[in-house]
Amino acid sequence: MASGGCHCGAVRYAIDAEMHHNAVCHCNDCRRSSGAIMVPWAAFPKDALRVESGSPTVYHSSEHGERHFCGQCGTGLFYFNEQVLPGIVDVQAVTLDDAAERAPQVHIQVADSLPWEASLDQLPRFDRYPG
Repeated sequence: MASGGCHCGAVRYAIDAEMHHNAVCHCNDCRRSSGAIMVPWAAFPKDALRVESGSPTVYHSSEHGERHFCGQCGTGLFYFNEQVLPGIVDVQAVTLDDAAERAPQVHIQVADSLPWEASLDQLPRFDRYPG
């Protein structure tokens, strides 16, 4: 039903289930681990996830949280936390091959948003680097 992988292609995965939801997370933990101001996560049943090639590196980012990423290129891939998300794997949504077809449905953890996030829509936009 879904497939994806890391930037360098060393880790590829497949998920044989429908997505539960897609949420953009603004929490400090996601921001620090990704180096981005927010991270979109697509939730799937954890038992439906199959790593088809490669072997993600695991980092315990909190007491119950496990972040899986490619040890070669550093791409974040999966998040497991049985205390908060029992039976769920959160997949970094933009690592899905069909990411453009899976729009986020909600923002979460907005209490941790950076104060300047609300003004981002007011910034100039360029299709590529500005000349």
